[in-house]
Amino acid sequence: MSLRINDTAPDFTADTTKGPISFHDWIGDGWAVLFSHPKNFTPVCTTELGAMAGIAPEFARRGVKIIGISVDPVESHGKWKQDIKLATGFDVDYPLIGDKDLKVAKLYDMLPAEAGDSSEGRTPADNATVRSVYVIGPDKKIKLILTYPMTTGRNFDEILRAIDSIQLTANHKVATPANWKQGEDVIITPAVGDDEATEKFGSFERVLPYLRKTKQPTA
Repeated sequence: MSLRINDTAPDFTADTTKGPISFHDWIGDGWAVLFSHPKNFTPVCTTELGAMAGIAPEFARRGVKIIGISVDPVESHGKWKQDIKLATGFDVDYPLIGDKDLKVAKLYDMLPAEAGDSSEGRTPADNATVRSVYVIGPDKKIKLILTYPMTTGRNFDEILRAIDSIQLTANHKVATPANWKQGEDVIITPAVGDDEATEKFGSFERVLPYLRKTKQPTA
């Protein structure tokens, strides 16, 4: 069955570059981003892992843990990290999961069950669908899924922007409009009546009968 937003993120145990983990225990009471790669030593993924390392403090500031996964053994990840440092200038300090038996890739529906149980002999093209990002909340529910083709590097600024929206809207009865950025006006959800909106937000602009905008809540 395909994973969807608001599904519980499947739990698993795995070896990583930081030692063995149980995924839900590793997440703890905070947020997490799991992002996947079809193979080690692939050019686009090399730039992505370095880019993520470069903005890791921004994720930490939002209380979000980072973890990567690649369809290769953990022993290979250490050598790849050296290339990432050489290519991007950044050290990958977050854990990288080894998925040599394809267990996690299949658990997250990135590969079909008939893909086998070994990364050996598989090419990046064989694993082309292992290119997804999952944002997972403290309740272990999936909040966002993004899947990219192999030829398109991921935009981690967009992932941060989405996390800002998800965290804001989890705490306030608002939604965020297209291209919203931190600090810009937000949308009051339809479930909030006008009187409650005035009480909560002070004032709002009615753009359409069903579209009301207000300043971003700060508390």
